[in-house]
Amino acid sequence: MPEEFTDTPLLTARFDAALHYATRHHAQQLRKGTPIPYSAHVLAVASLVLEMHGDEDEAIGGLLHDVVEDGGGTAALAEIEAAFGAKVAEIVLANTDSLDDHDGWYERKRAYVDAFATKSPAALRVSLADKIHNARSILLDYRTVGDAIWARFRQGQGIATRIYYRELAAAFERERERLGEPAQPYVDELRRTVDAISAHAELLQGPDSRELFDA
Repeated sequence: MPEEFTDTPLLTARFDAALHYATRHHAQQLRKGTPIPYSAHVLAVASLVLEMHGDEDEAIGGLLHDVVEDGGGTAALAEIEAAFGAKVAEIVLANTDSLDDHDGWYERKRAYVDAFATKSPAALRVSLADKIHNARSILLDYRTVGDAIWARFRQGQGIATRIYYRELAAAFERERERLGEPAQPYVDELRRTVDAISAHAELLQGPDSRELFDA
């Protein structure tokens, strides 16, 4: 089958500028417990967003989704809005756990999930791409290094992380229709990956004592 082309590029100089911004911001950051440059993650997120038929603003949001949370703060959010527009800034803010340094891990994760109904479809697609890539990485490394992986997350034997990802899978399933048809297979992919993490944990540790935040 011949290659296909578009008369108008779907990614412009704005995407190039966002890519440079993201790679410079994360230049010294590594993925937890690995020698992998953090930029590998934001590139993967942007790629998944585009596979879901997200537009350029969403792809840029994928590149920049961790900038505010990972040290940039409100100053970086203002820079992003000035350089890339209000829609991109909204996507980034919606994908930021919290700007309150006093919030604990559980409070931040609970608030993130609880806010799904108020997030735009664009922000949800970026979030889904982020969580799919993270979940795939967790599963691959879990199968490779076993329970040692949970030391990266400072969450004991990983039950808190597993509960959070099960909550995420359920939240995306509730928002399935708003995500749009091209994104729906990725909702199923997240569920499969999260279930595989839980199954491997049960093999190594036995069943988790809790399935969800309130169960």
